[in-house]
Amino acid sequence: MRITFRMLAVPLAICLGCAASPGWSAGGAGGGGGGGGGGDSTADVANADSDYQAGLAAAKAKDWRQVVARMGVVTQRSPKSADAWNELGHAYRQLGDMDNSFRNYARALQIDPRHKGAHEYLGEAYLQVGKLDMAEQELQALDKICFITCEEYRDLKEQIGRYKREHPKTASLL
Repeated sequence: MRITFRMLAVPLAICLGCAASPGWSAGGAGGGGGGGGGGDSTADVANADSDYQAGLAAAKAKDWRQVVARMGVVTQRSPKSADAWNELGHAYRQLGDMDNSFRNYARALQIDPRHKGAHEYLGEAYLQVGKLDMAEQELQALDKICFITCEEYRDLKEQIGRYKREHPKTASLL
């Protein structure tokens, strides 16, 4: 059977349509995945919420206390924003407050179990507390979520490799 351009055009258009839809996101180092539904979607929050934008700017500047303040306001106002919960978890992790970090990543993943950024950052948090096996579980989750290897998967895999090089005795016990 000879395949023509027309036979490939419909599946390609469908695929491109999925990538262009508002709920779909290729993600990035700061977030990935999508937020909840309705008026609290990630796109709505990112485009309309000045606190969210200020929180992202603070994260870029590594002003973690400001990220906590801004994203705390966002999560109160838009409790279904997985991206905001993820950024809040990231800020707490950077401040060394691991309990709040894990709590916020869990909330992000409760809202969106396929949130790539939360899986990446949660894996990094596990490395920070010496739980290599748990970090590797997050890497496996990303492997299943990412159709083709994604930035979050590559970043966490790199962090795990670095952890294993820096902690060879811990890595060999597993």
